[in-house]
Amino acid sequence: MTLRGLLRIRGVDEGTPLGDQAGAPPSVPVDEVESVSSIVRRFATGAMSYGSISAEAHQTLAIAMNRLGARSNTGEGGEDADRFIPDANGDLRRSAVKQVASGRFGVTSEFLVNADDLQIKMAQGAKRGRAASCPGTRSTRGSPRRGTPPGRGPDLAATASRHLLDRGP
Repeated sequence: MTLRGLLRIRGVDEGTPLGDQAGAPPSVPVDEVESVSSIVRRFATGAMSYGSISAEAHQTLAIAMNRLGARSNTGEGGEDADRFIPDANGDLRRSAVKQVASGRFGVTSEFLVNADDLQIKMAQGAKRGRAASCPGTRSTRGSPRRGTPPGRGPDLAATASRHLLDRGP
């Protein structure tokens, strides 16, 4: 038994089209229905930080949403600058929606100007010695950062799960 099996939908389960029943609402003319492209523009992925899913998955979602004319979301993990440049085949790996939280790494002026929408998280940040603190020695080439070379430089503030970081000593 399923939930759908417990429901009876007028016009479906009786085998008669809804429009043929007395009191049914009138059909909407096709020329009054929004086009697919205008509907899809409102689609957006959920915010998934680069690192909580693989770089390949993050970029594939961005490419797919850009092809549809929809929007993908960076999450708090930032985005590498090479994603702002279209690929040779014209695909764009850039996410349209950028999340910004106070004290997070990966937020540069280039990152911000490559956003269609900004989601600003207020009163959220990292404190040294907590799960979100990222010592400079833990940053990797894959970690979005403020120009700090891997393994050197000042401590960075990472997303709380540290999923952007290597698991080295």
